[in-house]
Amino acid sequence: MTPRVVSLVPSLTEAVAVSVPGALVGVTDWCSHPAHLDVPRIGGTKNPKLDTVLALAPDLVIANEEENRGPDLTALREAGVEVLVTEVRDVPQAFRELARVLEACGAGSRPRWLEEAEEAWSSLPVPDARTTAVVPIWRRPWMVLGRDTFAGDVLARLGVDHLYTDHPDRYPRVPLDELRAAAPDLVVLPDEPYRFTADDGPEAFPGVPCALVSGRHLTWYGPSLAEAPQALGEALRAARR
Repeated sequence: MTPRVVSLVPSLTEAVAVSVPGALVGVTDWCSHPAHLDVPRIGGTKNPKLDTVLALAPDLVIANEEENRGPDLTALREAGVEVLVTEVRDVPQAFRELARVLEACGAGSRPRWLEEAEEAWSSLPVPDARTTAVVPIWRRPWMVLGRDTFAGDVLARLGVDHLYTDHPDRYPRVPLDELRAAAPDLVVLPDEPYRFTADDGPEAFPGVPCALVSGRHLTWYGPSLAEAPQALGEALRAARR
């Protein structure tokens, strides 16, 4: 019997929805893929409505150690709900965790999209040259990718080394003047979690090439992994021309 699953992570929602149809009985307000997913919404990733989750009588809640808050997960466990918590810091770990989640959600075999994604990332060409970058994820205040992040590993595999990879914080707050002084070759601006637009780069980083990229391709671990190398690669190459 397929378990009743509530997902607290948008990328895992997409992975489960396309791989185990009918398993999901609740998802967050931020779960935008697949489009028109017709299941109850249970609030945000950081503020899920626990009473709503429990009323759905899930067999399993899937979560992530970065996206979801420990107290919420503890409360669900104390209410008798099984909670599977993922940790994703690089691309290989994403594939391992996705396989674990899908098995727990009742997938009988590895879905085709997961095989295609693994092939896409294992067959990447060696970059001709390395590029340095800063990768903002927020402004007011400015925050960037720091150490030990999935998005940082994604970019590194595409030939882009972000300049705060050795920072003690995973998502440090860095003043804009300091970001400019770091003299990156490139600024990478995702459209989530902060919705950067094409105007943000020239305004904040005059004279520095800027690549506006899909946050789903940069930060999500799910079916989008299959197309991410090509989509991100094209955006990065266009910015560096």
